[in-house]
Amino acid sequence: MFKKSLTTLALSLVLSVYAQSSMAAPVKNIVLVHGAFVDGSGWDPVARILNKAGYKVSIVQEPQTSLADDVAATRRVLALQSGKSLLVGHSYAGMIISDAGNDPSVAGLVYIAAFQPEQGESLLSLAKKYPPAAQSITETPDHFLYIKPENLHADFAADLPVKETNLLAQSQVMTAVAAFAAPAGVPAWKTKPSWAVVATQDRAINPELERFMAKRAHSTVTELKGNHAIYASQPEKIAVLIEKAAQSLSQ
Repeated sequence: MFKKSLTTLALSLVLSVYAQSSMAAPVKNIVLVHGAFVDGSGWDPVARILNKAGYKVSIVQEPQTSLADDVAATRRVLALQSGKSLLVGHSYAGMIISDAGNDPSVAGLVYIAAFQPEQGESLLSLAKKYPPAAQSITETPDHFLYIKPENLHADFAADLPVKETNLLAQSQVMTAVAAFAAPAGVPAWKTKPSWAVVATQDRAINPELERFMAKRAHSTVTELKGNHAIYASQPEKIAVLIEKAAQSLSQ
């Protein structure tokens, strides 16, 4: 009987250790990646909310010189994290996180009014499937892109005060045409859980394209009434969604 009790105790200990090792470690790192024509400062309201909730937030400042450069910048930030990360991208950054998200440290992805490419697709080829309402992107002689300043408020951030969008128009980060034309590799959403926000009044990306991509990726979808820069105009709702995604990955 004593031998049987020892065997039972040993089995219980093994099962206990197995159960503890099988539990997912909490995802406390949030890495935010901005889209084209802006920098990472637009994430500030979301970052403040998530920091207050106890998350370690990092914001990637990608150069927008090529898709490869922007993926490399994101991986550089991921390498600085301790433990698993939730990777969040807005707009063009959906192209970036779909690639960078293959990093083993990434637990899941959140697409905020963003592109979710299949392998071989580019931002430009996706946009042709469902053309956006806005037609205000202009190319420079050396093949960089910007939004006509007089159109930025209506086409990019109609939900924000004009004073803010005037500054955005004046301080645009021009994006290389090559970044928009680059084909995607195997996307991380094929093997990792993903969430997607559809901005129903988006003029920069057709909301129907956002729905199509999210459905194809089997993302958990939330539709919010708002324009393209919804992460900046509705930071509370976006932060709640990001936190719910992180919590679900920690269960």
